[in-house]
Amino acid sequence: MKNAEYSDADDAANTIRWDDNQRPVVSDFPIIPFIEGDGIGPDIWKATQSVLDAAVQKAFREKRRISWREILAGEKAQEHYGVKNPLPKETLSAISRYGVAIKGPLTTPVGGGFRSLNVALRQILDLYACVRPVCYLEGVPAPVTHPERVDVVIFRENTEDVYAGLEWPAGSSEAREILTSVNAKSEAVGGTVVSLESAVGIKPMSKANTDRLVTKAIQYALDHHLGSVTLVHKGNIMKYTEGAFRDWGYGVAREEFGDVTLTEADLYEKHGGHQPDDRIVIKDRIADAMFQQLLLRPEEYDVIATPNLNGDYLSDAAAAQVGGLGMAPGANIGDRRALFEATHGTAPKYAGQDKVNPGSLILSGVEMFRFLGWDEAAETVMSALKKTISQGTVTYDLARQMEGATEVRCSEFGAAIVGNL
Repeated sequence: MKNAEYSDADDAANTIRWDDNQRPVVSDFPIIPFIEGDGIGPDIWKATQSVLDAAVQKAFREKRRISWREILAGEKAQEHYGVKNPLPKETLSAISRYGVAIKGPLTTPVGGGFRSLNVALRQILDLYACVRPVCYLEGVPAPVTHPERVDVVIFRENTEDVYAGLEWPAGSSEAREILTSVNAKSEAVGGTVVSLESAVGIKPMSKANTDRLVTKAIQYALDHHLGSVTLVHKGNIMKYTEGAFRDWGYGVAREEFGDVTLTEADLYEKHGGHQPDDRIVIKDRIADAMFQQLLLRPEEYDVIATPNLNGDYLSDAAAAQVGGLGMAPGANIGDRRALFEATHGTAPKYAGQDKVNPGSLILSGVEMFRFLGWDEAAETVMSALKKTISQGTVTYDLARQMEGATEVRCSEFGAAIVGNL
């Protein structure tokens, strides 16, 4: 859906380009597509857009402005196009063309087709890094004693692992065929035999996809002057998949960033535990132990790189420590394209009630500003958001946990943030 005031020449001039290092080159008036989302999506998008536009105006006056272009996915796409496809090719083409987009939560329709629209977007567009910054905003109610100690960025591989969707139901001919072959190979080396009536799934994990994910994580740590990157895996059990993820990750650090990284062993054996200012420590942790580490010693971790499933669990668990998914931003980033998103679901029982917290999508907009290099706008939003929370002006999910808070609607929360810019 194209803004009438833009000509084709304007469109070309304000389409985001990319430099040789896969970094966005942004005009002062970039075109950014948005997907409103299903369920509560329209409510939180309306509040978010008002905050983002006001922040750009405050930070840059008339020198910069976003031209929003609505694109469709989920239920709205089906209604508009009159077909069952909830992810039309026009939407995929727009994200690819304009390079940066933002979306609300999407419902995957019941029945055939995509297992998950969110997963489909990541895989089709090759948005291989799910980036989830998690840090505490003062005043947000949190279940742990010291949520302020949590300040971590999780890089979750986004295209493979069990999310590849390669599984077959118990008792199916496909499952029996696969298990017959697996059992033959396992018996030949004295291994375990699996019942042919089992369900079966395949967990693909590749060096190429691991390498690019870990490269992006280490580069992020370099760009943001962070001290460590931790590879989280279950390689003690899954030796050839998650164990390989660990080994490949160390290989990337050694071969591509050897002049700026060192292992945890090197840190203690060669530097007496004192980290040089110009080095990033690369370390690894077993996935189950990492959950404990996030609770007990979160300040020891800056960037986490992890396979898909581990990253899903860890990012939600970390978000819970600082107040929940309602205040957790997310981004899906590939080469020459990025899609920022609310990290929670559609909450259909609250749809159209102007009730829920738009914080996740607003904070995803902050991350989008930082990705574009518009740090002034990002900090403007953060300052106003923190001030609004400190005043006790919050939506119901936070108000019910805060003494003396003023509960406001979704739109009123957005307006309060704008008022505090």
